[in-house]
Amino acid sequence: MTWLYDSHIHLTDPYYQNDLDYIIRGMENMKIQACCVSMDTITSQKTLELGNKSNLILPFIGIHPERIDDDLELMINLITENQQNISGIGEIGLDPTYVKSDEDNKNQIYFFETFLSIAEKFKKPISIHSRKSLDQIFSIMTSYNTKHALLHWFDGSKKQLQKAMDMGFFVSYGPVTIYANDKQALLSQTPENKILVETDGPVKFSRCFEMKSGQISFIPSVVFCASKVLGKSYDEMAMLLEANTKSFLRI
Repeated sequence: MTWLYDSHIHLTDPYYQNDLDYIIRGMENMKIQACCVSMDTITSQKTLELGNKSNLILPFIGIHPERIDDDLELMINLITENQQNISGIGEIGLDPTYVKSDEDNKNQIYFFETFLSIAEKFKKPISIHSRKSLDQIFSIMTSYNTKHALLHWFDGSKKQLQKAMDMGFFVSYGPVTIYANDKQALLSQTPENKILVETDGPVKFSRCFEMKSGQISFIPSVVFCASKVLGKSYDEMAMLLEANTKSFLRI
């Protein structure tokens, strides 16, 4: 039985709270596992609880670049104490959108480098937020042995895609790929063994999704789209993605 994976979703977001039991039952029926990423220490603790609730939820804990006012030391302790129970570290990264001063910029970099060091120490995969910051992320990550890194919702140029591949990173494509020609073009140029799929829920999607928030149930549609772009059958694409995700997760 081939398993599908949502490589990046925020199941601790309030949007999902009233439906978690239903979501987990749906995951069981559809044979989908999900990398549940976190935003800060509070959502990281909730993510750990979700991971204990179902083995279909793969907990990633960390601090998003939007939340650099969070308690870094508490998060370091949380990762250290739960290293055996977490699947990875994330969502971490850089984003100038949330930088309002030189101090913010320095703090984002410090947080990011701290998490890269921890991931290297505990040999954990990482889920990276790289909006408008890919080149800086590439520069920083040359100093770390973190090959099991995912540039989630990859939105770079063809040149940046090649750089990501040269560094051995994975990249993920989400529901927007179904209706965005530029994303399909990037997907077609991505080495097959480095492709993952995601929803990044509760982000909302337009066109055929009618501005609905991302659901794990969207994953089969993304897989189908990827199969068409790459000229594969659905089953071939599903098996490829399963192998890629297990490689990313080191399982």
